Amino acid sequence: MTTPSLPARPFAGVVPPVATPLLEDGSLDVASLERLVERLVADGVDGLFALGSTGETAYFTDDQRVAILETIVRANAGRVPIIAGAIELTAGRVIETARRLAAAGADAIVTTAPIYAISSEAEIADHFRAIAAAIDVPLWAYDIPVRVHKKLSAALLVGLGAEGVVAGVKDSSGDDVGFRRLLAANAAAGSPLVLLTGHEMVVDAMGLAGADGVVPGLGNVDAAGYVRLWAAVRRGDWAAARDEQEQLNRLFEIVFQPLGRSGDAAGVGAFKTAMVERGIIDHATMAHPVQPLDGETTERIRGIVRELGLAAQPV
Repeated sequence: MTTPSLPARPFAGVVPPVATPLLEDGSLDVASLERLVERLVADGVDGLFALGSTGETAYFTDDQRVAILETIVRANAGRVPIIAGAIELTAGRVIETARRLAAAGADAIVTTAPIYAISSEAEIADHFRAIAAAIDVPLWAYDIPVRVHKKLSAALLVGLGAEGVVAGVKDSSGDDVGFRRLLAANAAAGSPLVLLTGHEMVVDAMGLAGADGVVPGLGNVDAAGYVRLWAAVRRGDWAAARDEQEQLNRLFEIVFQPLGRSGDAAGVGAFKTAMVERGIIDHATMAHPVQPLDGETTERIRGIVRELGLAAQPV
């Protein structure tokens, strides 16, 4: 079974959420971040997502966020588009952050429904409308109910897409039934939205269903694997896509090694530990107050990386 190549659309394909390497004192590790961006771009990603959950954006001040983005922009040197997360409580604060990020080089902004504020669906729609009207770059919706405690409905998102308010959706809901329904509703409306899945373990299935791409946190560890996977999706080689997905799923076992830890510690901590093992970054430090993984957990993660033949080779 083959299908035509997917059309080129802004931010379609593999758009990893860039992790934020830190020095042992918690300050930005500029050299490691530059090396990470170079690795991602060299591996063939289609775009970069700065300041998302994997980038630990919630833990940084506005000035730190701008510095992180400026480093990513400088290292990228215009080779792929960059979308940046302006994650704030309400529209006014999002707009302030988004304008600074756009001035620092973001090609698009992604934001969530209001945080902390308890909003109706109509109010959430106006939240996105206000932000889109106040910035000069495209706006994306970030559906991540585990953090916002509100699921963005397909009707809301497709309606905002049809209005020209949002250009696309980064779906981190973990609701694959909901995402399939969003894909169908978007197609029925003439595909006003670019739709990216954030569910690393089912990218092959979501590609078959019609997704435009993926935002994989695990891509920080193995971007090349996701690039190969999505290339197989684009050419309709579903057996190859499945094989690449299964290999990545074996690597994704790293996030299940930390036990009894927060989601940030387990996910980002596992990614950073594996990135150190691969020689991509220098330290697995997480943003304060997230505590480091213990030695036993770290060794299990390193073992998975080595078992899959992904460890850095001695010079």
